[in-house]
Amino acid sequence: MLQFIESASVSPSGPASRSMVRVFERSLWAAFGVAAALAGCSPGPLIDRLPGDLGLPAGAPARPVAPYDYPAVHDMPPDRPSTPMTEEEQVKLEKDLAKARDQQEGRPPTAKLPAKKPAPAAKKPSKDDENGQTAGAKANP
Repeated sequence: MLQFIESASVSPSGPASRSMVRVFERSLWAAFGVAAALAGCSPGPLIDRLPGDLGLPAGAPARPVAPYDYPAVHDMPPDRPSTPMTEEEQVKLEKDLAKARDQQEGRPPTAKLPAKKPAPAAKKPSKDDENGQTAGAKANP
């Protein structure tokens, strides 16, 4: 087994070795670029350590000693102490509001709010639906 591994290895001057060196060099340059980009994204603590001439402007306020707390975005509010209105209470309130609106606008009071339209009645299936044909020419007898 050891002989197979030794015979499979590539000589240092072969073409595979040159491509490995190129890949290594490119990965080093990529790592250097990523490190430079990340170092440029975090100048906050570095700016605080600069001398007074290069740091913050003269009129800038000092940083707070303790960092600010984040708002509690995941805290749920407590349940409401009152229950939602029932259908009867909603209808009564709508009538009262309509009456108040009519009085303010000088209209005669409305007797009733428009009732909700009932759901349309189901269609009676036609003869063609029973045969499985829904559109097109009529079936031959």
